[in-house]
Amino acid sequence: MELRSTLGKVRGPGLSTEGGVSHWWAERITAIALVPLTLWFVVSALSMVNADHATFTQWVGAEGNPVLLILLTIAVYHHGQMALQVIIEDYIHHQAAHFTALIAVKLGAFFLAVYTIFAVARLAFGG
Repeated sequence: MELRSTLGKVRGPGLSTEGGVSHWWAERITAIALVPLTLWFVVSALSMVNADHATFTQWVGAEGNPVLLILLTIAVYHHGQMALQVIIEDYIHHQAAHFTALIAVKLGAFFLAVYTIFAVARLAFGG
């Protein structure tokens, strides 16, 4: 005797094959990482309000700042890309538009992150 209905047998075990739980966890982890990184960045940015370019460049290259700026960049773009992906999956139902929007968001986030990391590296190490 089996407790599953005929409809339940047809639908299968009901498990998502798209990794929704891992996506949810990744969003939460990046959100948690963004809290201290954003607080550090806001405090640092406020201390640089009246700084000239030379002082700012010196600050970017000082101690752990390039690493923290790169971590902030990665977390911001990855978190934003994941959030936009959820919105696209929920609200864009036309297959071609759905696919195009997902690719555009992922590539856009990637290229913007690379450009931002390049700018941080250039400021920190000269060039």
